[in-house]
Amino acid sequence: MQTDVVIIGAGPAGCSASIYLSQFGIPHIVVEKDVYPRDKVCGDALSGKVINQLKKLKPEWVSELKEFSEAFTPSWGVVFSAPDGNDIAIPFKHKPSEAEHSPGFISKRIDYDNWLFQKLDTNYATVLQNTEVRDVEIQTNGVTVTCASTTIKAKLVISAEGTRALVAKKYGGYEMERQHHCAGLRAYYDGVTDLHPEGFIELHFVKESLPGYFWIFPLPNGQANVGIGMLSKYVSKNKVNLKKLMLEVIESPKFKERFKNATLQSKILGWGLPLGSKKNRPISGERFLLVGDAASVIDPFTGEGIGNAMFTGKWAAEQARDSLASGDFGRATLEQYDKTVYKKIGGELRVSAVMQRLIKYPWLFNWMIRKIKRNPELRETITFMFDDVDLRKKFTSPMFYLRVLFK
Repeated sequence: MQTDVVIIGAGPAGCSASIYLSQFGIPHIVVEKDVYPRDKVCGDALSGKVINQLKKLKPEWVSELKEFSEAFTPSWGVVFSAPDGNDIAIPFKHKPSEAEHSPGFISKRIDYDNWLFQKLDTNYATVLQNTEVRDVEIQTNGVTVTCASTTIKAKLVISAEGTRALVAKKYGGYEMERQHHCAGLRAYYDGVTDLHPEGFIELHFVKESLPGYFWIFPLPNGQANVGIGMLSKYVSKNKVNLKKLMLEVIESPKFKERFKNATLQSKILGWGLPLGSKKNRPISGERFLLVGDAASVIDPFTGEGIGNAMFTGKWAAEQARDSLASGDFGRATLEQYDKTVYKKIGGELRVSAVMQRLIKYPWLFNWMIRKIKRNPELRETITFMFDDVDLRKKFTSPMFYLRVLFK
């Protein structure tokens, strides 16, 4: 098979890249090892970044999420909980009466990913499901992708392989670095009580889970996504049994009553999150671009990755368009993609990495939550990871922190 661009992986990053390439009129092949619908272990939150990206792709798609209530729960805010038990509920900027839709949603990945996958434009995208990539060879004159049943020749490869990241390991020199990697567990429960009526997501930085956090995200049909995440460095160093720890948190005084009549509806499953805490990690090279989890752009503080995955898919498609127009697929030219990614989201990733390090110091995190309660400016801006993209720009200004510190 011959094409201009081959995309490996049809998760949110790969689908986003494909949809943009189709809008540019560029023929391409999407290779996906699974068959849709397929599950993906995740926290299941669709942040404001995701909604903004969907609006750019096609505004009416967000209305579809709103109408598809059996799969998508509207989310209007976030609850933060400090190690000392201090909670704060932060509504998102947009209120239900002031907007056509919520600024975020919560949906099982089996539903969201399948919904997005159905948006691929087969006029331009040749989609190969149930097709595992066995090898990728990058040479000066092109890319060869070898699968079990076919071989694909292309000018450029976009790797949306997630944590498997064959291209990243073979050509990007990637290795799993525990200080830039998070271990996570997720399970589905029925019957968790006291879920917020407006679908607030809950991030609990409880003592038992530090340095990490425990979460409860409300889902459709009375279910909840419940999970725990911790930096892999600490899991390995302290030999932490995450499953045991998660169950201990659920049985702790803070949550015991809420889970008193709850029933586990799925296995407790684990996955790894490659975090964007390593500054300016190379995410391109000759004839290849890395997107989504393959590019390690998960937010180090919140663990949110779908929004950044979709954005990198967009920027990769734009770089592919420019390189196809010029005929230049060299390392120096494709490095413009790296510059775009880090210019757009590098600042917020650095801030999140700093906030992640604060979790190691419970007293400091307790102080920060108290500050959020007292400081309206910080309370508004802390919602950057789930609401207004423009608000995140404040985090790159030193003056913002000085105002927060002395208010």
